[in-house]
Amino acid sequence: MTPKELLEILSVAEKLKCNTRHSYTSSGRHESVAEHSWRIALMAMLLGSEFPHADMNKVIRMCLIHDLGEAFTGDIPAFEKSSADTEKEDAAFFSWVDTLPEPVRAEWKALLAEMQAMQTEEAKLYKACDKLEAVIQHDEADISTWLPLEYDLQLTYGKENVTFSPYLQALKAEIDHWTRKKIADSKE
Repeated sequence: MTPKELLEILSVAEKLKCNTRHSYTSSGRHESVAEHSWRIALMAMLLGSEFPHADMNKVIRMCLIHDLGEAFTGDIPAFEKSSADTEKEDAAFFSWVDTLPEPVRAEWKALLAEMQAMQTEEAKLYKACDKLEAVIQHDEADISTWLPLEYDLQLTYGKENVTFSPYLQALKAEIDHWTRKKIADSKE
């Protein structure tokens, strides 16, 4: 990859620093897509010992690229995102990936295919981190930033993505405990 090609890729990725998500940080500002992607990559790194047979380098790579399509479309909250929105985001992302130099193009295409198939432990782990980080971030944000539908969504979002792992089920249960306490404390 030439230095110019590297800079072009990084320039697209930089948009994720500018594009915000529905979530707020604990300091009260909107979270960027890049911050979300960074933290799920950190989660994957920290989970390595819990998944000794998984290729955690691959999981971290999945985490880092999973939302790059949002550099073209922006973020749409999961509870508002339609299949048409997903198709538009995927089309823009895959079209861009087709322009990347080798071996980046081949690697990213393989990762994206594996992520979409959701058959491997690595793909399932990346997706679980993606979902769990979102509920963790909501629990870290002030509850005044929550929409009414998020009170229930916090307890159901990502639940189906942790069923393959007793550890992730325990993590989701701990997050749910945090959520219930946050909701109860807000009513006092």
